[in-house]
Amino acid sequence: MHLDKDGEKWADKTLKSMSLEEKVGQMFMIWSKAQFVNVQSPDFLKLRDTMARYHLGGFGVTVNFEDGFLFKTEPYEAAMMINELQQGSEIPLIIAADFERGLSMRLKEATDFPHAMAFGATNNPAYAKEFGRITALESRAIGVEWNWFPDADVNSNPANPIINTRSFGEDPQAVASMVKAYIEGAHAEGLLTTVKHFPGHGDTDTDTHLATARINQPLEHIQNVELVPFKAAIDAGVDSVMIGHLVVPALDPDTNRVATISPKIVNGTLKKDLGFQGLVVTDAMEMNGLAKLFGFGPEGSARAAVAAVKAGDDMLLLPSDLDGAYEGLIKAVKRGEIPESRIDESVRKILRMKASVGLNKAKLVDVEQMKNLIARPDSLSVAQEIADSAVTLVRSNDKTLPLRAKTVGTSGPHATYEKPEGVRGRQLAVIITDDSRSESGRIFDQQIRRRSPEMRTIWVDDRNAVGMSDTVLQAVREAEKVVVAIYAIPSAGRVKVENGQFKASSDMSDAPAALVKNILRVAGSRTVVVAMGNPYLAQDFPEVQNYMCTYSNAQVSDVAAVKALFGDIAIRGHLPVTIPQFAERGAGIQLPAK
Repeated sequence: MHLDKDGEKWADKTLKSMSLEEKVGQMFMIWSKAQFVNVQSPDFLKLRDTMARYHLGGFGVTVNFEDGFLFKTEPYEAAMMINELQQGSEIPLIIAADFERGLSMRLKEATDFPHAMAFGATNNPAYAKEFGRITALESRAIGVEWNWFPDADVNSNPANPIINTRSFGEDPQAVASMVKAYIEGAHAEGLLTTVKHFPGHGDTDTDTHLATARINQPLEHIQNVELVPFKAAIDAGVDSVMIGHLVVPALDPDTNRVATISPKIVNGTLKKDLGFQGLVVTDAMEMNGLAKLFGFGPEGSARAAVAAVKAGDDMLLLPSDLDGAYEGLIKAVKRGEIPESRIDESVRKILRMKASVGLNKAKLVDVEQMKNLIARPDSLSVAQEIADSAVTLVRSNDKTLPLRAKTVGTSGPHATYEKPEGVRGRQLAVIITDDSRSESGRIFDQQIRRRSPEMRTIWVDDRNAVGMSDTVLQAVREAEKVVVAIYAIPSAGRVKVENGQFKASSDMSDAPAALVKNILRVAGSRTVVVAMGNPYLAQDFPEVQNYMCTYSNAQVSDVAAVKALFGDIAIRGHLPVTIPQFAERGAGIQLPAK
């Protein structure tokens, strides 16, 4: 990554040649699906027409999703789609992605990393640096030049429904160290970085995908906590800052103005006070945290776009109505509400950013090189080492761990709904997910069966928890030892509704939570609860005697958890957050490998 003189000249020359309409278009990004599509299909032709009509500056790469589940595709499909889009654009596109856990968050067969909080549990910034480097190597291989990461939010609120394990932890200095290291690693392989969600989304109990969040802390607290990782990121040369849809009265007393559209926060706190001169990008403008303030139609999108640019934002992500936002900005310039020089300022930044990653010289990727760069053995090894190092044993009664490989009992694996007769003395795994049809727990189950083929596994989700309760508890009574693996992670815009009340996606539903309590009542001294995601779940089970955290539902975390349960690795992680009335930050029982 380097903006040389040729790149500067290209940016200036390109800017001078552009019409107002072309310049405004450069300030918008929309989604593109990383999937195979015939170039003559209506969907692809519509995407190409949209790109040409609005002169889009770039695309964010994603995949199809439904009810919080991502339908991942292959790296080759992503690269081919990106190349097709680049070929159809006169000005090179900047291609971005939300690769918070590396490419494996959206794509198959890439290096699989755990959530950010797992890195915090290792207390090793060198791991974050490797994370950034490997993500950059694989991202650039498929044609993605810009990642919307690292997350600089300090997760100081255990009730946070959307940040949670996406944060490195609750200590601002520790988060700052991880953020800085990630940026350094990503830059080493030419990936543009983004810190989010300015001025800090950690101390809130609201998901901005669904509603406007509020940070109710005094200025001194915000300066000493929320802003610390952002300062570190700016010092490390972060390329862009993403603004959150957050009401922060200490920085802007207007409670009807979120940070995204606040001149006091963007031009004042970020640019003037912290000295950031790079690209300012909005969070998705279609999110309720912003869109509800203006409305979702063309007029509302126009007003939101104008307000964002007047506040100091340079690039506008995913407007709820692209045509309304685009035309609204053009009209605002023509009527003198926004000077064209202000548009030029943002577009110059965007073009210079494109040139800094060489898009002015080559905009297509060589798909033949992908096989040498993605999921390299050394990358996979590093990712697994990180997940292994993150496993944290928060509480232990010194009776249950490690589990025994090759248990005594009826030979051969058993079906999920098998009757529990004849299984006395065997070990039991209860895997709890939102939906047992998802990927969560598959590798966990596979890894357990490799070590203990006779271990019985029962899957429980929100739909069957009540009906399975008697079967599970009977199996628990018969089992020598019990593992309860709970998969609960933050999922953007996803909530559960129970008895008319909203619950975060990272919380357990009532029925599975009641089942866990009953398991602990029946066999608490011989049960290990493993939080495969949200570590704060322990608040709901203060009676638990054995509690382990991996902070992630990634496959590498599945493997790490099973290794730790059977004593194949040393357990050496430490809590990067405080679990109220349960454990303080830094807690962690150290166990050697068996």
